[in-house]
Amino acid sequence: MPPPSLDDLRRLYRLPLFHLLVRARAAHEEHWEGEEIQLCSLLSIKTGGCSEDCGYCAQSAHHATGVKPTPLMEVEEIVAVAQRAKALGAERFCMGAAWKGVREDDPRFARVIEAVREVGRLGMETCVTLGQLTDGAARALKEAGLTAYNHNVDTGPEHYGKIVTTHTFQDRLDTIRRVQEAGLSLCCGGILGMGESAEDRLRMIEVLARMTPPPESVPINCLTPIPGTPLEDQPPVDILDLARVIATARIALPKSRVRLSAGRHALSREAQALCFFAGANSIFYGEKLLTTQNPGPDEDMDLLRALDLAPKRAATA
Repeated sequence: MPPPSLDDLRRLYRLPLFHLLVRARAAHEEHWEGEEIQLCSLLSIKTGGCSEDCGYCAQSAHHATGVKPTPLMEVEEIVAVAQRAKALGAERFCMGAAWKGVREDDPRFARVIEAVREVGRLGMETCVTLGQLTDGAARALKEAGLTAYNHNVDTGPEHYGKIVTTHTFQDRLDTIRRVQEAGLSLCCGGILGMGESAEDRLRMIEVLARMTPPPESVPINCLTPIPGTPLEDQPPVDILDLARVIATARIALPKSRVRLSAGRHALSREAQALCFFAGANSIFYGEKLLTTQNPGPDEDMDLLRALDLAPKRAATA
């Protein structure tokens, strides 16, 4: 079946909300265990000092956000955090480094490779986000046993230049191509609330749906405005708009996990329930996402129990 066209996505998005939600729920139940939620833990293994000027990011060296740059963590430190995350129920462990990109001859990259191998030995899925990749770096990550690489498109291509100027939308697509050519699963989504239009959101979904293959997982983030960034005064995303985006993404990308990601700490239990009904079936789990707040593990488990949902358990090493 061909991916939906932009006109298809417009028609979906503009449906009466309840009609859209019912269609999204049907698509979800056709392809997924309806009560299962994947729990992913995210760790910043190298924080701050990034040379990119992404307007939403607290870690950019271009913005006065108060985030103190820290060097790349040691492998033993990373593995210890992964062990705790697994004990709390996380199935996937994601590692993020604030870099423009890496090359395979960088000794810091060798440390990341070792961390991927060691976390994989715990029986967890592994994911990293390291910025732009060379072909060789992508292959090295695959050989180390990496499960997935995260590289978000962030927004629609027409809006992208208003958010970032130090690289282009095509640069993002080039890294995504290298990730997929290396045989890695792709984790790729975007951020809502950056001044984009509904059309920009649909263009983002269109780009994702036309990838070959489509992303294995699609994080849907709501902007957390960070003081000192160009987007610090953006208003919060309307929850019904968020539900429309999740439902449209679920229909357009029926076999991709849709991950309710950054900004979830600002959503009520009822708002999160609506997002799960609309097709979200994964969350970031743990009290911190790189540098921003996230609901605590106990709070999340209480919510899943109240909704009769169950975490997807990690394999036993």
